[in-house]
Amino acid sequence: MTAWVNRVGPTQPAAQATLILKRASASRPSGEWNDDDFDVLANGDVVGRIMKAATVPVGMSWMWTLGFGHHADRTPTHGYAATREAAMAAFAKSWRRE
Repeated sequence: MTAWVNRVGPTQPAAQATLILKRASASRPSGEWNDDDFDVLANGDVVGRIMKAATVPVGMSWMWTLGFGHHADRTPTHGYAATREAAMAAFAKSWRRE
């Protein structure tokens, strides 16, 4: 697991919660998940996904998406990035918009 936003207290808004990147195979035990498929958790809830996708724009092999029910007024709700780290940064930027 990888945490990439500073941890805050339980009284902080969800958008300020620590985001945790957890391999899908550890987060979702049913099914077959590859090593490049991750769930994004905030306060213990799955709020999105970051994965290496097969059908993507050239040079942008990583896809990120906010989970359904976690869009609120956030935009964009998904996107593509060249690296996993760039996808994590884009996810966090969108997540913090509330």
